[in-house]
Amino acid sequence: MRISALEEYGLRCLLSLAQVGPGGQLSISDIAEREGISVPYASKLLSLLRKTGLVEAVRGRSGGFSIARPASEITLFDVITALGGPLIDPDHCRK
Repeated sequence: MRISALEEYGLRCLLSLAQVGPGGQLSISDIAEREGISVPYASKLLSLLRKTGLVEAVRGRSGGFSIARPASEITLFDVITALGGPLIDPDHCRK
């Protein structure tokens, strides 16, 4: 199976948050620096992950991103489908 750059870097961002732990937070710039990507690209990835409930965002001066649930409960399937869409066509069995 091949994964796209978007999926790879999104997974890496999620892993950075998982290393900090459920209570910890990282800013977008911290995540971008850790993963060697631009801040706008990290922002795009984290936005996608937030929309699917894998990460949470806290606004404000002491805000940042954190992992939404324990890392042991998040599967690779969850991350890939959050960033790249469904792996198969939902109507595949109907055809």
